[in-house]
Amino acid sequence: MKRRLAKGILPLFAPLALAPVNAPFSKNLPDMRGNTKRTKAKVADFKVMKFNQVAYNLYNHMELQNTGLKFEVFDKALTGYYNMKHKEEVSDKPIITIVDFTKSSNQKRLWVIDLDKKELLFNTYVSHGRNSGEEYAEHFSNQEESYMSSIGFYVTEGTYYGKHGLSLKLNGLDEGFNTNAMDRCIVMHGAEYASPSFIKQAGRLGRSLGCPAIPMEEHEDIINAVVGGTALYVHAAADNYTSEYLDHVSAMSELLSENQKDVPPPSIPVADAT
Repeated sequence: MKRRLAKGILPLFAPLALAPVNAPFSKNLPDMRGNTKRTKAKVADFKVMKFNQVAYNLYNHMELQNTGLKFEVFDKALTGYYNMKHKEEVSDKPIITIVDFTKSSNQKRLWVIDLDKKELLFNTYVSHGRNSGEEYAEHFSNQEESYMSSIGFYVTEGTYYGKHGLSLKLNGLDEGFNTNAMDRCIVMHGAEYASPSFIKQAGRLGRSLGCPAIPMEEHEDIINAVVGGTALYVHAAADNYTSEYLDHVSAMSELLSENQKDVPPPSIPVADAT
């Protein structure tokens, strides 16, 4: 499956991987080696730039801007996805689910993306916790009985049938932000209050006890698409949020490792000896 995913991203990745390296490797090389820290920093900056270019190419190819998904949010979700793959915390199922809680609950703010097919599978409404805010989610918590939403990166687990029907267990990965999700029974489920008709009645989407609740008419299709070890990123305007999964350098390294079997190494010009 890794090879299949690599081929899916390959048309967007190859032009960047094959781009010539402009830095001349000549008699200045010993000086570069002598300044290891600066060289490593430049390599890291280069990887961040390349990863952002890959992400932006994919974002444009899928025309995600037309769905209201901001590139900044997509870029973070993709970075997290490749870091999760690097840590082998997700399955080979090339699916990312993104929730953007900076948007009004009256807007569609959940996206499910198939990276292999480069397709947007779903774009719909999603509720936040009742204590996170009214129309907008502004407060977040990892604590039990807070009835707030939790932000950050998750891995989807298995399903079960509860009072809301088919429901999906979520395992939070960001320490201090969502790691109590399993204990809090934070799951993805369908809800009648997560619908346009509820918005017309109340002026906003209904709220949950902290779960990302989605429309009843779509919840089974969405859950069946993302079940079994796929990545979920819940984004918010939280200045205190930090995550090891937002490391662009390791994300680019994982992307390179997936593509190295399909993409020949870039040619590096070497100065003639004098």
